Amino acid sequence: MIWARDMKQRGVFGILAMCAALVMLSSCGRNKSNDGGADAYLNRSDVGNPVESIQITGSKNDSTIWDVFAPDNSDITVRVNKYIWNASLEVLDFLPVQSVDPFSGVIVTGYGTPPGGGRSYRATVYVRDPSLDARALHVAMQTRGGSAVSPATVKAVEDAILTRARQLRIADGKL
Repeated sequence: MIWARDMKQRGVFGILAMCAALVMLSSCGRNKSNDGGADAYLNRSDVGNPVESIQITGSKNDSTIWDVFAPDNSDITVRVNKYIWNASLEVLDFLPVQSVDPFSGVIVTGYGTPPGGGRSYRATVYVRDPSLDARALHVAMQTRGGSAVSPATVKAVEDAILTRARQLRIADGKL
């Protein structure tokens, strides 16, 4: 008798556990509310981050867990301006490159001293757009002491990168 009651309790607990798991799994569904919260902030038009699938592939990606079983799309085009990218690497060649991510358009460098300079700098370059435009480039710099670099110096580096990018484009012959 006691044995039968234990089996009945285990069955009830098993059913309750299964129901709880189903409730938790169903709460993972998509919530398409337009409350103006985080989704509205991330999906705004001025983000300009090429990591987002709309800028990489040209279509909005509403992915699900079942996309794991979908065929691989390894022919993704990178939406970063190649002239600005190469010019950034050339102009800042005195800085050691720590990480490079062409899909997000970010180049992170370590500390280095420019030729003829006494201060040590590090830079992070963000290429936001595929156009050869000043708005497509953002450079952040800091000194070894952690202090910010003057805006005039950052502007001069951005101008040097954009000038070199235009030179590369002219040399490429694709005006």
